[in-house]
Amino acid sequence: MNFWNRRTVGFFNSRWLVFVSSMWLLSCAGIGYLFGSLSPIIKSSLGYNQKQIAGVGVAKNLGDSVGFLAGSLCEVLPTWAAIFIGALQNLFGYGWVWLIVTHRVPTPPIWAMCILIFIGTNGETYFNTAALVSCVQNFPKNRGPVVGILKGFAGLSGAILTQVYALINAPDKAALIFMVAVGPTMVGIGLMFVVRPVGGHRQVYASDGSSFTFIYSICLLLAAYLMGVMLLEDLINVSRWVVILFSLLLFVLLLLPVVVPLWLGCYLQLGSDVEESLLIQSQKDENDKARQSVDANEVILSEVEDEKPREVDLLPAVERQKRIAQLQARLFQAAADGAVRVKRRKGPRRGEDFTLSQALVKADFWLMWFSLLLGSGSGLTVIDNLGQISQSLRYDNTHIFVSMISIWNFLGRIGGGYFSEIIIRDYAYPRPVALAVAQFIMAIGHFSVAMAWPGAMYIATLLIGLGYGAHWSIVPAAASELFGLKSFGALYNFLTVANPVGSLIFSGLIASTIYDYEAEKQAHMHHHHRGSSRMLEKVFLDALNLEDSLKCEGAICFFLTSVIMSGLCIVALFLSMILVYRTKIVYSNLYGKSHS
Repeated sequence: MNFWNRRTVGFFNSRWLVFVSSMWLLSCAGIGYLFGSLSPIIKSSLGYNQKQIAGVGVAKNLGDSVGFLAGSLCEVLPTWAAIFIGALQNLFGYGWVWLIVTHRVPTPPIWAMCILIFIGTNGETYFNTAALVSCVQNFPKNRGPVVGILKGFAGLSGAILTQVYALINAPDKAALIFMVAVGPTMVGIGLMFVVRPVGGHRQVYASDGSSFTFIYSICLLLAAYLMGVMLLEDLINVSRWVVILFSLLLFVLLLLPVVVPLWLGCYLQLGSDVEESLLIQSQKDENDKARQSVDANEVILSEVEDEKPREVDLLPAVERQKRIAQLQARLFQAAADGAVRVKRRKGPRRGEDFTLSQALVKADFWLMWFSLLLGSGSGLTVIDNLGQISQSLRYDNTHIFVSMISIWNFLGRIGGGYFSEIIIRDYAYPRPVALAVAQFIMAIGHFSVAMAWPGAMYIATLLIGLGYGAHWSIVPAAASELFGLKSFGALYNFLTVANPVGSLIFSGLIASTIYDYEAEKQAHMHHHHRGSSRMLEKVFLDALNLEDSLKCEGAICFFLTSVIMSGLCIVALFLSMILVYRTKIVYSNLYGKSHS
């Protein structure tokens, strides 16, 4: 009996169970990705015009990205309380929207609708923060893969919820809003006592590599499956029973990762316990030695930074470490002889725990923030305007590109975490170099849109989706490495603000202005050929607030916008490479010894 009790307690305290539960939590936490399906329902039911529904979309973007309160509360409240608050916000915000859309309560003014959408969407920031903070603390040596997989499931949540709604097959389209209000709330409350830090840094198994490989395989299979299902449902009419079968297979794939904690809890017997305890003890000894080494070097690091010649940073990694070690030895001897007085630097150094206020005065943090703004902001602009871009280039079925970019976004998040982990583990090179590669890929994607070559949209959705997704696995992991885990929730949520700010600049100012200018120019030319009677019609349409019906056709509509965004992705690349140069020594200290 004691044996099974111990196994049960071990299962519920397993960091792998927390990880899998976080995947489930985030698989229904990307409500913002469903706004394209929710907005037509709100628009038709409440009689909004395009400008009004665009204002509601801005509120959605702000709610999705402004997570200061969530990050701050996660530092002082237990994880379950943060998830519970997020669930209540989701239920209240979207539940009230459902009541309004179904006319069960009076229709409020547009600003009140924006507040409700903001509150409901903001609930997912609590889910994101709680899941990421818990799993990064539980897997401190695997931050890239963990963040990539979790953010990947958040990106796929729109496709997952859409498939669940197709299973329900409700005749009332407003039922989708009801599902968004109730579904994530139920999942969050059901998992709020499971998703938490469990001291996972002490749960190191020899099979961890195989477990991650299994999870990656499930992710790739899930992406391929959803891609096939969405394309099939877009191209042909499938029967009700086929939809049910598709949904059941989706649930099986989502539940399959739980095999990892079950296997670890049931397969590892007493002999395996001895092996794992030896592995844990060995790692503990290594950590103690590393901690002693860090403590011994801590007082001297600021002196090394002051005394070392600038050309040392330009040397190869092995030679650079050798020169720094020699300088440290001389400084230690001088300090022991009383020749120099070792001083301690005020505040934390990169790689230690920063508060948000301490990070905000660091150049590295702002380099990361502006690089994220330029890279992810341009990617989000393409995602938000994908329908208009494909229509302007005369593609008939725009839904295919929406489905494709969501899958590439998912694979970018998975791949960004995986390959950035290889870079730091095998080469002890700064993780932001993977961010620079992603931004170069996005620059090519934007240039493809500008050139409007045959099939360019397929190439663009591939490259921009992969690059945009990679940002959201690389940046959080790099932030936790450079600025620590203590205030990771607040740091992460401040970084996410770069996304809507970039979208506001690129989409709200640049793309929309250029698109409207080209559309008006085309309309003017058309009206000029049709005669002055068309000008009277335009005045009549303007009086009815229907000026948004103007459409632009041809590559010229997004040519200049895409060229600008391609150039700014190159600027983001240079910012990332400056960050790489500045953090070489940090990553060398963090991962260089394990690499050697």
